Amino acid sequence: MSDTEGPLGVTTWHRHLFARVERWPWLKSLEESVSAVSQPLYDRHRDNLLVELMHGGRWAGHSLHAALSDLPIGFWAGTVVLDALGKDGSDDGGGLDAAGTLSAAGLLAAAGTVATGFTDWTVSDGDDRRTGLFHGLLNLAGTALQGASLVARVNGHRRPAQVLGLASMAVTGAAGYVGGHLVQGKAVMVNRVATTTGPTRWVQAVQEADLPDGATAGVTVDGRQVMLHRSGDVVHAIDDVCSHAGALLSRGPVVDCVVTCPLHESRFDLRDGRIVRGPAHHPQPILPTRIRNGWVEVRGSLPVARRKKP
Repeated sequence: MSDTEGPLGVTTWHRHLFARVERWPWLKSLEESVSAVSQPLYDRHRDNLLVELMHGGRWAGHSLHAALSDLPIGFWAGTVVLDALGKDGSDDGGGLDAAGTLSAAGLLAAAGTVATGFTDWTVSDGDDRRTGLFHGLLNLAGTALQGASLVARVNGHRRPAQVLGLASMAVTGAAGYVGGHLVQGKAVMVNRVATTTGPTRWVQAVQEADLPDGATAGVTVDGRQVMLHRSGDVVHAIDDVCSHAGALLSRGPVVDCVVTCPLHESRFDLRDGRIVRGPAHHPQPILPTRIRNGWVEVRGSLPVARRKKP
């Protein structure tokens, strides 16, 4: 049997690992306990501008947590390099040398990383939520080790500080791997409609009589899930799959041409797809509509025609 086959081959070990993580009873229990405290708090302040800024949302176009996480990793990696080169100050003196300064800067950056990561975690679900909590616990452990390293460094205990710093980087690296699995393996915090296209022609979606004024419908046209909403003589059409986490927008309420996602309560303007409220990071694609022969028809946006060379 080759090393790529079997239940624990090199191409499958990570799947088995995360499947076990998601089934850990203690992790599930901890997730429920943390959620019981954090979720009501988040729901109470979800309209706060600071909360939406911590998501990144419509202003950044993606989660801030992923970008901020590079800062502590970079600072702490610099600390390890300085230690390896012997640039970490004298062996008998304490104080904040160059390596210690980088360690402290990383701890300050980690505060923002943890805060934004926790904010994103509050709008995750199911197995993703447990894996995300494991990711956060590893990050907290790495941060605690780095804090202990800094204390040892300031007190002149250079060798223990170096060992603790290396341990911090190892744990933080493991946390980064789990975070990569959340994004690449679980599609957490990615644009769920980034690749939706078509139809390339006008397609009948629903009979006009079945979509009276104020009505909403979820339809599938040429394999694309589309939400329709009628406002007077105008029919609006956007991707039904929420760009944030994949919920069907047609199941959410519509008020003044603004739909609220039934899962995490992102809001989108049906007229142009823009985000009215996060945690969504990406606007919803809109589709042209028309009414012909008693049918509401839709099509995908046509590509911009290439300019002819003079």
